[in-house]
Amino acid sequence: MSEFKRISPQQAQELRTQGAVVVDIRDPQSFANGHISGSRHLDNHSLHDFITKADLDAPLIVSCYHGNSSQGAAAYLVGQGFSEVYSLDGGFELWHATYPSETAQSSEE
Repeated sequence: MSEFKRISPQQAQELRTQGAVVVDIRDPQSFANGHISGSRHLDNHSLHDFITKADLDAPLIVSCYHGNSSQGAAAYLVGQGFSEVYSLDGGFELWHATYPSETAQSSEE
């Protein structure tokens, strides 16, 4: 995969069950108030560490508020060597509406 793909919450859920990593690029307060269960908060401070320790071949799903900012972040991560990157269409808002039981609260899981 030389570029990211946009996927629906249903496709993201399928990938999650297969072990895909989910990263959330929203602000820390929004992440703390609710995020996809098992996702990691990713920002400018945690990005380098995340990339250094990540399996670049593992599927990676990028989530934001509504599915717009995640596209730029997904493209950046492809450029950093990740081979299978997805942008979540509709972002956390659509995810939460579709899978309310698959959301969590707290600063980190």
